[in-house]
Amino acid sequence: MASLDDCKKTPFFDIHVEEGARMVPFAGWAMPVQYAGIMAEHRCVREAVGLFDVSHMGEFLVEGDGAEAFLNRMVSNDVTVLEDGQAQYAVACTPEGGIVDDLLVYRRSAGRYLVCVNAGRLDEDWAWFSSHHDPVADDCSLTNASDDYAQLAIQGRHAEAVVQTLTDHDVASLVYYRFVETEVAGVSAILARTGYTGEDGFEIFFGREHAQDVWAKVRAAGEPHGLQPIGLGARDTLRLEMKYCLYGNDISIDTTPLEARLGWVTKLAKESDFIGKDALLAQKEAKTKRALIGFEIKGRGIARPGARVLVEGEDVGAVTSGTMSPSLGTAIGLCYLPRTHSKAGSTFEVEVRGKRIPAEVVKTPFYRRPY
Repeated sequence: MASLDDCKKTPFFDIHVEEGARMVPFAGWAMPVQYAGIMAEHRCVREAVGLFDVSHMGEFLVEGDGAEAFLNRMVSNDVTVLEDGQAQYAVACTPEGGIVDDLLVYRRSAGRYLVCVNAGRLDEDWAWFSSHHDPVADDCSLTNASDDYAQLAIQGRHAEAVVQTLTDHDVASLVYYRFVETEVAGVSAILARTGYTGEDGFEIFFGREHAQDVWAKVRAAGEPHGLQPIGLGARDTLRLEMKYCLYGNDISIDTTPLEARLGWVTKLAKESDFIGKDALLAQKEAKTKRALIGFEIKGRGIARPGARVLVEGEDVGAVTSGTMSPSLGTAIGLCYLPRTHSKAGSTFEVEVRGKRIPAEVVKTPFYRRPY
């Protein structure tokens, strides 16, 4: 494992240290895994509001008359349906249908898009997009602007109240997966109603040079609402309770969006072809042999990633994500099962410390917010 000295640092690194965070290497970055503790931070987001540093994420700019067509070829979703100020979840695929990355596409205006990619896939994504881009033939530019942006996420039931004190824009009018370019905390920013926790919330992109000032203003605005900084540990338990996929665990080059049950962002009927479309059409026709499912452990134990999964005594793979759910008080997880055993109520076993523990496929998301 790389040491912190070898890792890149977000513009909030010194603040995390001052806040008492335990810092760990993550995707080549020095990131806070926890401050007060994973359970406390998880509950803070579910019950009040939390602040996340997500500046390790990558940002590509695609601009020009051909930007829409280029992106529609590169990702599975239908970029042509986007309106100005709308974001869209999608995946980029290999010709064989494997997932290069899952990402968000933001349409800023006609011919102006921002693509937000995973930190752990930044170099691979940039190489992939660049290798398929011809500035002349595609009639658009492609720019890696990752070093220009800081990014914060404010998530939780009080997120709207916190953000409204930081901007003159009518935050209540900003609906899910919409964004606006406005001033937040006194700086020019992209303010998006998006997130990775299942709670109401916002993600804010702004210039890195403003990082410390914006953090201080967000902390001050959030104090009356119980806002606390949140680390990667709680970010993982929050997203797992929603069955949000984590690249490298639940999805990868070796999985397809149809297997991962991301068919809703895989528009096989859209007019333009996209990379991987033919392979995915063939897979759909043949019917996928496996599916990503959510499960609950029915015995004692927690199924961690890598634990073996058995159906009728046969080893069929491994747990991709697993934890003790802080919200539900039960051990939950994700794994791929044969399609024939993927319906809610199906049972199988997970091997934990040499013992086979019963598990049951359940409907997801595991958690639904009460407001």
